[in-house]
Amino acid sequence: MEENNVVPTDIQYTSGILQNNVEVLKNRYNFLKTGTIGYSVLGKPIPYIKIGSGPNEVMYSGSIHANEWITSVVLMKFVENFCKAYEKNETIYGYNAKEIFNKSSIYIIPMINPDGVDLVTGAITKNTGKYNQFKDISLKFSNIPFPSGWKANFNGVDLNLQFPAGWEKARKIKFSQGYNKPAPRDFVGEGPLTEPEALALYNFTLIHNFRLILAYHTQGRVIYWKYDNYLPKDSETIGKKFAEVSGYSLDLTPPESAYAGYKDWFIKQYNRPGYTVEAGLGVNPLPISQFNKIYNENIGILVLGAIL
Repeated sequence: MEENNVVPTDIQYTSGILQNNVEVLKNRYNFLKTGTIGYSVLGKPIPYIKIGSGPNEVMYSGSIHANEWITSVVLMKFVENFCKAYEKNETIYGYNAKEIFNKSSIYIIPMINPDGVDLVTGAITKNTGKYNQFKDISLKFSNIPFPSGWKANFNGVDLNLQFPAGWEKARKIKFSQGYNKPAPRDFVGEGPLTEPEALALYNFTLIHNFRLILAYHTQGRVIYWKYDNYLPKDSETIGKKFAEVSGYSLDLTPPESAYAGYKDWFIKQYNRPGYTVEAGLGVNPLPISQFNKIYNENIGILVLGAIL
């Protein structure tokens, strides 16, 4: 890691490293605003960072799924690079950082699922009580590799199947696939918003006026832009622009995954543009060696999301 860089892009990224990075960036760049949207099942804070002071509010989130933790690194490196450009009055992706800062307020929630991320990245070590509780759930699903196949929170609930947008449909689909109890992935929970991480994201959204949201996942190099029959103004146009600058395809969510996600609820609730970005290509968790490629593919989306 270069001396001037805060966010490491070559190691397993844990919630502890994230917390440290947020603190260092806040101390280095006093124009950043930071806070906590809530806490995980195990009591870990879920931080947010705010860049900008403008009226156009947008929000980008990452690592709602544990084994998609590379999305946290992408979002945090974007924060750092934006700060550098702002401080030097330079451009980021060809746009003046200070102009974006004055026009928009970009809220970043880099790691919604810190407990799950810490399992997958090894911060929750083997043969401990917490590790064994994860493993006990996993043993009932021997077809899912452990811990690399883990997406859920500590309770074995998939946080991206927790939102009140066709939740009953999601439950029916996932139960029919065998995910009818706590699992490493795809268990919808006992009802919408039962998990503290999902409820924190829901409540944080309700107290803001986001014009657009990006929900970062891996993998597939595809952008999902639609929920049900909702057609928010400009959503397809913006989605096509995102596809153009990233090289990703713009597509409809597969039917088996088309309900109860955060992006789905945002579109249903506000009838505004919301996108699930499936970054990178391969088997989750994607190796950190893919970071540079993923970041370069997505920097255009991250910048344009704040100004389109």
